[in-house]
Amino acid sequence: MERTNFPITNWSEDDRPREKLMLKGKSVLSDAELIAILIGSGSRNESAVELSKKILASVDNNLNALGKLTLSQLISFKGIGEAKAISIMAAMELGRRRRAEEAAVSKKITSSKTTFELMQPIIGELPHEEFWVLYLNNANKVLSKSQQGKGGITGTMVDVRLVFKTAIEIGATSIILCHNHPSGGLVPSEADIKITNKIKAAGQNLDIHVLDHLIVTENGYYSFADQGIF
Repeated sequence: MERTNFPITNWSEDDRPREKLMLKGKSVLSDAELIAILIGSGSRNESAVELSKKILASVDNNLNALGKLTLSQLISFKGIGEAKAISIMAAMELGRRRRAEEAAVSKKITSSKTTFELMQPIIGELPHEEFWVLYLNNANKVLSKSQQGKGGITGTMVDVRLVFKTAIEIGATSIILCHNHPSGGLVPSEADIKITNKIKAAGQNLDIHVLDHLIVTENGYYSFADQGIF
Protein backbone atom coordinates (compact mmCIF):
# COMPACT_ATOMS: atom_id res chain seq x y z
CA MET A 1 0.00 0.00 0.00
CA GLU A 2 1.32 3.43 -0.90
CA ARG A 3 2.17 5.53 2.11
CA THR A 4 0.24 8.78 2.47
CA ASN A 5 2.27 11.78 3.59
CA PHE A 6 0.46 13.72 6.27
CA PRO A 7 1.60 17.15 7.46
CA ILE A 8 3.96 16.84 10.40
CA THR A 9 1.41 18.65 12.57
CA ASN A 10 -0.88 15.64 12.17
CA TRP A 11 1.73 13.25 13.52
CA SER A 12 1.81 12.32 17.19
CA GLU A 13 4.41 14.05 19.36
CA ASP A 14 6.45 10.84 19.55
CA ASP A 15 6.50 10.35 15.77
CA ARG A 16 7.40 13.89 14.72
CA PRO A 17 11.21 13.52 15.09
CA ARG A 18 11.10 10.58 12.66
CA GLU A 19 9.11 12.57 10.14
CA LYS A 20 11.44 15.54 10.56
CA LEU A 21 14.46 13.31 9.87
CA MET A 22 12.85 11.90 6.73
CA LEU A 23 11.86 15.32 5.40
CA LYS A 24 14.85 17.46 6.40
CA GLY A 25 17.71 15.07 7.23
CA LYS A 26 19.39 13.95 10.42
CA SER A 27 21.57 17.03 10.92
CA VAL A 28 18.64 19.34 11.68
CA LEU A 29 17.43 17.29 14.64
CA SER A 30 18.30 18.37 18.16
CA ASP A 31 20.00 15.98 20.57
CA ALA A 32 16.67 15.50 22.35
CA GLU A 33 14.91 14.64 19.08
CA LEU A 34 17.57 12.07 18.17
CA ILE A 35 17.26 10.44 21.59
CA ALA A 36 13.47 10.51 21.22
CA ILE A 37 13.82 8.40 18.07
CA LEU A 38 15.88 5.90 20.06
CA ILE A 39 13.35 5.51 22.85
CA GLY A 40 10.31 5.61 20.57
CA SER A 41 7.74 6.85 23.07
CA GLY A 42 7.51 8.87 26.23
CA SER A 43 5.41 8.41 29.33
CA ARG A 44 1.71 9.03 29.82
CA ASN A 45 2.29 12.67 30.73
CA GLU A 46 5.09 13.68 28.36
CA SER A 47 6.27 13.01 24.83
CA ALA A 48 9.47 11.22 23.93
CA VAL A 49 11.09 14.57 23.12
CA GLU A 50 10.10 16.04 26.49
CA LEU A 51 11.39 12.97 28.28
CA SER A 52 14.65 13.14 26.31
CA LYS A 53 15.06 16.81 27.24
CA LYS A 54 14.64 15.87 30.90
CA ILE A 55 17.33 13.18 30.63
CA LEU A 56 19.71 15.58 28.87
CA ALA A 57 19.05 18.30 31.45
CA SER A 58 20.14 15.89 34.19
CA VAL A 59 23.63 15.80 32.62
CA ASP A 60 23.74 19.51 31.70
CA ASN A 61 23.03 18.64 28.05
CA ASN A 62 26.44 16.98 27.76
CA LEU A 63 26.47 13.90 25.51
CA ASN A 64 29.73 12.64 26.98
CA ALA A 65 28.11 12.68 30.42
CA LEU A 66 25.04 10.97 28.99
CA GLY A 67 27.27 8.19 27.71
CA LYS A 68 28.46 7.54 31.26
CA LEU A 69 25.01 6.99 32.75
CA THR A 70 24.45 3.47 34.01
CA LEU A 71 21.45 1.28 33.31
CA SER A 72 20.05 1.92 36.80
CA GLN A 73 20.47 5.68 36.40
CA LEU A 74 18.61 5.70 33.08
CA ILE A 75 15.70 3.57 34.23
CA SER A 76 15.22 5.90 37.18
CA PHE A 77 13.47 8.25 34.74
CA LYS A 78 9.75 7.59 34.51
CA GLY A 79 9.03 6.23 31.05
CA ILE A 80 12.47 4.66 30.58
CA GLY A 81 12.52 0.90 30.99
CA GLU A 82 15.39 -1.50 30.45
CA ALA A 83 14.86 -1.75 26.69
CA LYS A 84 14.92 2.03 26.17
CA ALA A 85 17.89 2.45 28.51
CA ILE A 86 19.83 -0.21 26.63
CA SER A 87 19.04 1.52 23.30
CA ILE A 88 20.50 4.78 24.63
CA MET A 89 23.59 3.06 26.03
CA ALA A 90 24.18 1.17 22.78
CA ALA A 91 23.91 4.38 20.73
CA MET A 92 26.36 6.18 22.99
CA GLU A 93 28.84 3.31 22.70
CA LEU A 94 28.53 3.26 18.91
CA GLY A 95 29.32 6.98 18.89
CA ARG A 96 32.40 6.41 21.02
CA ARG A 97 33.63 3.61 18.76
CA ARG A 98 33.06 5.73 15.67
CA ARG A 99 35.24 8.48 17.11
CA ALA A 100 37.93 5.93 17.90
CA GLU A 101 37.87 4.55 14.34
CA GLU A 102 37.98 8.03 12.79
CA ALA A 103 41.02 8.88 14.90
CA ALA A 104 42.73 5.63 13.93
CA VAL A 105 42.52 6.50 10.22
CA SER A 106 45.29 9.05 10.73
CA LYS A 107 47.97 6.84 12.23
CA LYS A 108 50.90 9.16 11.65
CA ILE A 109 51.69 11.19 14.75
CA THR A 110 52.45 14.77 13.80
CA SER A 111 51.75 16.55 17.09
CA SER A 112 50.53 16.08 20.64
CA LYS A 113 47.04 16.91 19.37
CA THR A 114 47.19 13.95 16.98
CA THR A 115 48.03 11.68 19.91
CA PHE A 116 45.19 13.13 21.96
CA GLU A 117 42.68 12.61 19.14
CA LEU A 118 43.78 8.99 18.85
CA MET A 119 43.71 8.19 22.55
CA GLN A 120 40.86 10.30 23.94
CA PRO A 121 38.10 7.96 22.71
CA ILE A 122 39.97 5.04 24.28
CA ILE A 123 40.91 6.36 27.72
CA GLY A 124 39.56 9.90 28.05
CA GLU A 125 36.26 8.98 29.67
CA LEU A 126 37.26 5.97 31.79
CA PRO A 127 36.42 5.98 35.53
CA HIS A 128 39.80 4.38 36.33
CA GLU A 129 43.37 5.06 35.23
CA GLU A 130 45.05 3.22 32.37
CA PHE A 131 48.57 3.54 30.98
CA TRP A 132 49.04 3.05 27.24
CA VAL A 133 52.03 3.13 24.90
CA LEU A 134 52.03 4.04 21.22
CA TYR A 135 54.79 2.27 19.26
CA LEU A 136 56.09 4.21 16.23
CA ASN A 137 58.44 3.59 13.31
CA ASN A 138 60.96 6.02 11.82
CA ALA A 139 58.21 7.88 9.96
CA ASN A 140 56.23 8.37 13.21
CA LYS A 141 53.53 6.01 12.01
CA VAL A 142 51.81 4.00 14.71
CA LEU A 143 52.78 0.34 14.51
CA SER A 144 50.74 -0.62 17.52
CA LYS A 145 49.13 0.76 20.66
CA SER A 146 49.03 -1.26 23.85
CA GLN A 147 47.68 -1.00 27.37
CA GLN A 148 50.62 -1.45 29.70
CA GLY A 149 48.96 -0.76 33.01
CA LYS A 150 45.55 -0.51 34.63
CA GLY A 151 44.81 0.81 38.07
CA GLY A 152 42.31 2.63 40.21
CA ILE A 153 41.12 6.21 40.28
CA THR A 154 44.42 7.69 41.41
CA GLY A 155 47.14 5.65 39.76
CA THR A 156 48.46 2.58 38.00
CA MET A 157 51.57 0.43 37.91
CA VAL A 158 53.73 0.08 34.80
CA ASP A 159 56.34 -2.61 34.08
CA VAL A 160 59.09 -0.82 32.16
CA ARG A 161 60.53 -4.13 30.93
CA LEU A 162 57.27 -5.07 29.21
CA VAL A 163 57.03 -1.63 27.62
CA PHE A 164 60.33 -2.15 25.81
CA LYS A 165 59.86 -5.88 25.24
CA THR A 166 56.91 -5.00 23.00
CA ALA A 167 58.88 -2.22 21.29
CA ILE A 168 61.72 -4.59 20.42
CA GLU A 169 59.37 -7.34 19.22
CA ILE A 170 57.59 -5.10 16.70
CA GLY A 171 60.64 -3.07 15.70
CA ALA A 172 59.52 0.30 17.07
CA THR A 173 62.11 3.08 17.03
CA SER A 174 60.18 5.44 19.31
CA ILE A 175 57.28 5.42 21.73
CA ILE A 176 54.74 7.84 23.18
CA LEU A 177 53.39 7.33 26.69
CA CYS A 178 49.76 8.07 27.49
CA HIS A 179 47.63 7.78 30.57
CA ASN A 180 44.35 9.28 31.72
CA HIS A 181 43.36 11.23 34.82
CA PRO A 182 39.77 10.27 35.75
CA SER A 183 39.66 13.33 38.03
CA GLY A 184 39.97 15.60 35.00
CA GLY A 185 43.11 17.25 36.36
CA LEU A 186 45.90 18.04 33.92
CA VAL A 187 48.77 18.54 36.35
CA PRO A 188 51.31 15.67 36.34
CA SER A 189 51.88 14.03 39.70
CA GLU A 190 55.26 13.16 41.16
CA ALA A 191 54.55 9.55 40.19
CA ASP A 192 53.84 10.63 36.59
CA ILE A 193 57.15 12.46 36.39
CA LYS A 194 59.04 9.60 38.03
CA ILE A 195 57.76 6.91 35.66
CA THR A 196 58.39 9.19 32.67
CA ASN A 197 62.02 9.69 33.63
CA LYS A 198 62.44 5.98 34.35
CA ILE A 199 61.10 4.95 30.93
CA LYS A 200 63.13 7.67 29.18
CA ALA A 201 66.36 6.43 30.80
CA ALA A 202 65.61 2.84 29.82
CA GLY A 203 64.83 3.94 26.26
CA GLN A 204 68.13 5.76 25.90
CA ASN A 205 70.02 2.56 26.71
CA LEU A 206 68.04 0.69 24.05
CA ASP A 207 68.12 3.51 21.47
CA ILE A 208 64.32 3.71 21.55
CA HIS A 209 63.25 7.32 21.92
CA VAL A 210 60.43 8.43 24.20
CA LEU A 211 58.88 11.29 22.22
CA ASP A 212 56.20 12.44 24.65
CA HIS A 213 53.99 11.58 27.58
CA LEU A 214 50.37 12.70 27.42
CA ILE A 215 47.95 13.01 30.29
CA VAL A 216 44.50 12.61 28.74
CA THR A 217 41.16 13.69 30.16
CA GLU A 218 37.66 13.89 28.74
CA ASN A 219 38.12 17.42 27.42
CA GLY A 220 41.84 18.09 27.17
CA TYR A 221 45.40 16.92 27.55
CA TYR A 222 48.81 17.77 28.97
CA SER A 223 51.90 17.09 26.86
CA PHE A 224 55.26 16.73 28.58
CA ALA A 225 56.98 17.56 25.27
CA ASP A 226 54.89 20.69 24.65
CA GLN A 227 55.70 21.89 28.15
CA GLY A 228 59.44 21.47 27.53
CA ILE A 229 59.87 18.69 30.08
CA PHE A 230 61.48 16.41 27.45
